[in-house]
Amino acid sequence: MEVRDAIYHRRAVRSFTERAVDRSIVQRLLEAAVQAPSAVNGQPWAFAIVQDKAKLASLSDRAKTSVTEARELLASHPELEAMTADPSFNVFYNAGTLIVICSKPVGLHPEWDCYLAGQNLMLAACDLGLGSCPIGLVWPLLSKPDVKRELHIPEDYSAVLPLIVGYPAIRPPATERNPPEILCWQ
Repeated sequence: MEVRDAIYHRRAVRSFTERAVDRSIVQRLLEAAVQAPSAVNGQPWAFAIVQDKAKLASLSDRAKTSVTEARELLASHPELEAMTADPSFNVFYNAGTLIVICSKPVGLHPEWDCYLAGQNLMLAACDLGLGSCPIGLVWPLLSKPDVKRELHIPEDYSAVLPLIVGYPAIRPPATERNPPEILCWQ
């Protein structure tokens, strides 16, 4: 697949098959991720990977609890309250792989660099026939010290971008994009 094709065909996938993503494929995704640019070549990323179904289910349940505790988030997004209150809702949409991109406390803008690594990872996943989706609902949970310890994320690292990866059960259609808003062209 050409890079342009991956850019135009990558979608946020929220429906996955039961097929597991092999460790070797996850390794290929990580190798693509670390090819991202980083400020002064700091390469501030590290990765926590979860493929254990029981662990994913537990993290999903705890993430829903974390979201319901964030009253200001629910006030601005009332649809989240219904989603997180549903016992059958899985924040990972039943994907079999969670990759958490973490930033080390180095460099000028380590979080930005991790987002670039995440985009590389998602484009590589598209190229390999996989679906992916950033999962913001789990982010508050990943900042808790006990969860960081559980996932072997060092205390001074930050969980920046949680991504799910798997084999899509449904490929979402393209969504309409607005044309670029050009503020200045001098």
